[in-house]
Amino acid sequence: MLFQAKFLEFLPALKQLTWQDSLEKSDLLTHSFLLEKENNLTMYYAPHNEYINPDAQVLIVGITPGWKQMKTAYTKVIDSLYSNETEEQILKQAKLAASFSGQMRTNLVSMLDQCGLADALDIPTTGRLFTSHRFRLHTTSIIRYPVFYKGKNYTGHVPAIHQSEMLKYYIDNIFLKELTYMKESILIIPLGKVAEQVIREVENMYSFTHLSGFPHPSGANGHRIKQFKRNYEQLKSTIKNWSHRQI
Repeated sequence: MLFQAKFLEFLPALKQLTWQDSLEKSDLLTHSFLLEKENNLTMYYAPHNEYINPDAQVLIVGITPGWKQMKTAYTKVIDSLYSNETEEQILKQAKLAASFSGQMRTNLVSMLDQCGLADALDIPTTGRLFTSHRFRLHTTSIIRYPVFYKGKNYTGHVPAIHQSEMLKYYIDNIFLKELTYMKESILIIPLGKVAEQVIREVENMYSFTHLSGFPHPSGANGHRIKQFKRNYEQLKSTIKNWSHRQI
């Protein structure tokens, strides 16, 4: 299903992009796709987080889509624009292609498998959640659209989210509304401390189970392995307890 889709609003600008081997920042980080600007923060439209799966058993939450995800989503949409697919099908395919793609997905799957999520879901590997078992997964970000700080991926720290009225608005009015579409039995996996803090701040409003201390899977996170080892037993226990409640 679609949630507050802006696709039609940006469709004319999308159609101005010609398919090419590799989209660059100069193609997408432009006024045509600019949503918001606040000091050194800029937010741009990206098409992949507008499709939601309310039937999911697992919800993976990042901070904000990065440049690579944005690029992958646009490439997929441009490739599908002149097909016979519906708007919903196009946006669903963009989400399938862009969600935590590349090395980040490899790291994510490895950690989730070690924590026992694949066993809890009775699948060979959590990698299947991104392919044949995608119907059991929903992915999103606490800030739905890509945000950049001085032209680089926003990491959630500079400035801190609570210091930005723009970012707080998108969390309070977009992300929290998206959560209301999810089943209360869902397992939420916030990636990193920033996403987890947002989930913690609203956990009293919902009955969701969420992992605590799960590292952000980005290769740029130099503390990922140490953090994962430190929290491994707790993460494994939370998933095991959650799976028992699904029976």
